[in-house]
Amino acid sequence: MSLVEDRLAELGLVVPEVAAPVASYVPAVISGSHVYTSGQLPMVAGTLAATGRLGAEIDPEEGARLAEICALNAIAAVKSVLGDLDRVIQVVRVTGFVSSVPEFYGQPAVINGASNLLGKAFNGPHSRSAVGVAVLPLNAPVEVDMIVEFK
Repeated sequence: MSLVEDRLAELGLVVPEVAAPVASYVPAVISGSHVYTSGQLPMVAGTLAATGRLGAEIDPEEGARLAEICALNAIAAVKSVLGDLDRVIQVVRVTGFVSSVPEFYGQPAVINGASNLLGKAFNGPHSRSAVGVAVLPLNAPVEVDMIVEFK
């Protein structure tokens, strides 16, 4: 097990198997010294952990928990192409999409669920965007993708 996985285990988390794509794409690709993940939904054992929009069916705390699941799935996608998570030098960029009603403005707090987990797992900060959208695939509340640099 890697040091990254050890840090996750201390949080009570295990890197899952990479989530199966829901359309025509792969979970992650390598280009140069970077891994680019596809958008990861809050899938647990092949099923969405929740559906709906922030500010309607989903509250901000639940949204942050779902964003953490997305980040864990993004870590799984990275592991699927690198094999060893200790090869990751840093998380460079995270983009979080939050399905939300027009009156909801808490997208950054929701995506903190992903950012906080990634910061603990990889020991450092990253750049980020948190974007509100009208709808996501399968009516998912959140979706997260990331770019990591590796050695």
